Amino acid sequence: MTLKQIITTVIFMSTTLLSQAQKTPSITTPKGVKNVVLVHGAFADGSSWSKVIPLLQAKGLHVIAVQNPLISFDEDVAATKRAIAQMDGPVLLAGHSYGGMVISEAGKDPKVAGLLYVAALVPEEGQNVNDVNAAMPPTAVGPEILLSNGFLSLSPKAVNEFFAQDATPAERKIIYVVQTPWAVSATQQKVYSPAWQTKPSWSVIAARDGMINPDLQRFKAKLIKANSIELSSGHVPMVTMPQKVAAFILDAAAQL
Repeated sequence: MTLKQIITTVIFMSTTLLSQAQKTPSITTPKGVKNVVLVHGAFADGSSWSKVIPLLQAKGLHVIAVQNPLISFDEDVAATKRAIAQMDGPVLLAGHSYGGMVISEAGKDPKVAGLLYVAALVPEEGQNVNDVNAAMPPTAVGPEILLSNGFLSLSPKAVNEFFAQDATPAERKIIYVVQTPWAVSATQQKVYSPAWQTKPSWSVIAARDGMINPDLQRFKAKLIKANSIELSSGHVPMVTMPQKVAAFILDAAAQL
């Protein structure tokens, strides 16, 4: 083959490859976030999500369960923000119970793409925990929440009849033993410009909740225009109905 023929062949091959590349569809990033930060509520720790975590991981999501100290609202928010900072990319932030207060503040972080409330307290402008609960008649758990040295804890009756009545007896015993006392001061700090005002939200309503009035949960879900589901569960659906909670989280993450 002559030099002229070789040059002609190379030019032809280059032109052909360029033409094929131009016809190849561009690769687009699939919709949906891949990072989920789970925030536990009062009297609990990150292990309250232990049944949900592997279900999310099995679908390829990156998950961090926050360990809130529960000694102040500010420190709980700070712990949640540290978890958000660990994630590489947008985050779906999920909070259970009092964790709803925490994610409403920490969720203002620019990396947070959406909020998901699970049997949670949802603050309106300038509300604290007590303000949120005052909107509806309280449940009957009050006398079973014990106060000692500025911290609240649950009696055995509270766990068995109000907090986790639909969990197994073995699970209820563990929940009682490992509970983390909750600082009274954390119930008093107000949330301003809650993140749900500017970010999409989802809500799991626990229809048999003995801690937070289910009607309050329904009211707040409508108020914040959350995509919601209602489960026939007590206060800890992530323990008693983990498959349904995980499926709802996965669906929310896919929509972001």
